[in-house]
Amino acid sequence: MNKPHDIVPAHLAVQAMRDNGYKNAAYAIAELMDNAIQAGAFQVELLCGQRMKQLTSRKSSHIEQIAVLDNGCGMDATVLRLALQFGNGTHLDKDQHTGIGRFGMGLPSSSISQCQRVDVWSWQNGVENALYTYLDLDEIKTRQLNEVPEPIPKSVPHRWLKVGQSFGYSGTLVVWSKIDRCMWRTGKTIIEHSELLIGRMYRKFLEHDRVKIRMYAFDLDTHGEILEKYALPNDPLYLMSKTSCPPPFDNQPMFQLWEGDVNPEITFIINFEGKDHEVKLRIAYATEEARKSENGKSPGALPHGKHAAKNVGISVVRAGRELELDQTLVNSYDPTERWWGVEVEFPPSLDDIFGVTNNKQSARNFAEVLALDIESLLENGKTITQLKEELREDQDPKLPLLDLADKINSILSLIRRLIKDQTKGDRTSGLKRHENYKPQKAATYITKERQNNGYTGESDKDEQLPKQQRKQAIQETLIEEGMPPTQAELLAATTVDDGLKYTFVEASLDTPAFFSVKPKGGAIIVTLNTKHPAYQNLVEVLEDNIEDADIDTLRSRLANSLDALKLLLMAWARYEDEQPEGIRKQNAQDARIDWGRLARRFLENEE
Repeated sequence: MNKPHDIVPAHLAVQAMRDNGYKNAAYAIAELMDNAIQAGAFQVELLCGQRMKQLTSRKSSHIEQIAVLDNGCGMDATVLRLALQFGNGTHLDKDQHTGIGRFGMGLPSSSISQCQRVDVWSWQNGVENALYTYLDLDEIKTRQLNEVPEPIPKSVPHRWLKVGQSFGYSGTLVVWSKIDRCMWRTGKTIIEHSELLIGRMYRKFLEHDRVKIRMYAFDLDTHGEILEKYALPNDPLYLMSKTSCPPPFDNQPMFQLWEGDVNPEITFIINFEGKDHEVKLRIAYATEEARKSENGKSPGALPHGKHAAKNVGISVVRAGRELELDQTLVNSYDPTERWWGVEVEFPPSLDDIFGVTNNKQSARNFAEVLALDIESLLENGKTITQLKEELREDQDPKLPLLDLADKINSILSLIRRLIKDQTKGDRTSGLKRHENYKPQKAATYITKERQNNGYTGESDKDEQLPKQQRKQAIQETLIEEGMPPTQAELLAATTVDDGLKYTFVEASLDTPAFFSVKPKGGAIIVTLNTKHPAYQNLVEVLEDNIEDADIDTLRSRLANSLDALKLLLMAWARYEDEQPEGIRKQNAQDARIDWGRLARRFLENEE
């Protein structure tokens, strides 16, 4: 019985613990799966029992019991009783931090976050010898239950023996009932909302069948099956071969490893409490095949692109199990963010450095370091070395994470540029949005008209060369400008075979010019400089992910593009204004007039 002056009265404390920060039922279920895997289970089952209920005017099925079954090593009476104590457990000692368990809060805290009663059976020499105990919030609240009941021999209910498939020589069954805080109302919706998260959390265990996770929804009265699924790995780096990603990337990797460093897996050594500990960093980005449009749809609108949109962020992995998908560095406004993946994996011995929460849903210190604006901390001429020394003197646990965060930031900037470059050749060649090469055809028509009127250009002389020679010259130039060989070959062939005078490519040019002009193979190759702000504000803003953008986003893009066009014209105006009186100013004015005259003719035809 509670004493009148207990610092924390048990009946009140347990009620308060219900609000312990589990994001949803899937995260709470994962705590039970952690215990199972820690106990050596290679088969784990999520069993969801639901029952039809008569509402005022209709019948509806509702979840009544959720169970997690495993074939792990099971628990004896002492450990079983400890497992239902808040803050107790068998992996509290820092020297034992080698697996995914640790905090001793998992079973009771995750359970009461979703339900008012949890029953546990565990056995070590056959399920017929199971030991049983429980927690019930109503009994705790009324002070009928002041300690975890001593485990007693008790048979596992028949319904669980009937629907479960992992009852082995040893194991554990945890059953939630009086479920009152689960946002999902049926077993089917629980499984559908949980499978992506569970597949991602345990992907490293699922990948090589170290663990199989069965998810099963059934009717409590008839025991009839409603839904059965086996969790597939959900890899946010998309480097695994057999995953939950839709075809064609369900059986092949959709991303490729970043290999900017000598070793694609970057290792950081963090010294903590006198010992060296390894942190692994892996970064991946989409293959060119994944970025191809299909039937007029952008890759982001395709099933595999939508799947990738659910896995955006930095995967923080502890002992092979994902804690969270941190989105601190994600540009939420940019749909191309789905095409990269970052994974940071560390051992449990660095929990204090990373700031792992007791419900294993985040690494707070790591998230804080990612969000740091280092420049704002370097006030009054302070150097980064001085900042690190101050953090070292303050024994700030975030210090070892600064270099890791800096590395991630620097590689991500390169990855983002690479991702944007992937589809540029495809986009600007007309393969996506400018069907039938409408602008190129219009410009070719006007150019022919001007040729007939006696105007000649440097590119015109090569129009008489053999077609194959022209294609080769154009293809080589496109590849030099950064276009993938397959796209370059297709665009060169289209340009020559369709009699086009102009073609476009986009590339990162080491020049302040917005674009370059190269006459090759009888054509004029216009290369837009992706480094130039005019490209970002005039071209990219209008082309990126048009299919998925809402009307307000499109309006905003058009307004920004118009502003950019005005700024571009004002830049020319200022350039002309700064020219000294005489031939240079006259040449600039003449160039503006001549170009304007030609532009008018090109655009009149376009209209």
